[in-house]
Amino acid sequence: MSDTPETENQAAGDERAPGLQIMVQYVRDLSFENPGAPNFADMQPEIAVNANVGARKLSDTDYEVGLKFRVEAKNGDNVQFIAELEYCGVFRLINIPENETKPVLLIEAPRQIFPFARRVLADATRDGGYPPIMLDPIDFMALYQQNEESADDVPNGEPVN
Repeated sequence: MSDTPETENQAAGDERAPGLQIMVQYVRDLSFENPGAPNFADMQPEIAVNANVGARKLSDTDYEVGLKFRVEAKNGDNVQFIAELEYCGVFRLINIPENETKPVLLIEAPRQIFPFARRVLADATRDGGYPPIMLDPIDFMALYQQNEESADDVPNGEPVN
């Protein structure tokens, strides 16, 4: 008896190469506070950037990955602006082994959406009357490894917030 087209497709599906597919990406939250406006003085504010990555499971194959940024510019003790962004993408994992899911979601997925989040922050700061903030590329591999090491240092395997 020959295989039906359905079983042939299932067999072909099992042999597909691993992959990561972006289903959608979006701004979940964007805030720009501009207490220093208008400030026409030629200044070089101190800029602090905080970045974080998170992921949550939506279905057996789909995950939401979020990049969170907080950018604060100060001139001395005076806050010039604060920009906060949470930029997300929904990713479908195709034939990714269970033990590789976390690194794919916290390293490769953020790499895919970072340029779009960077543009949103640049536009927000430019529209706020400042030169656009062009975030330096982030080494998501190093960030992942740093978080894994700090998780290993926690007694009883409690999660790190």
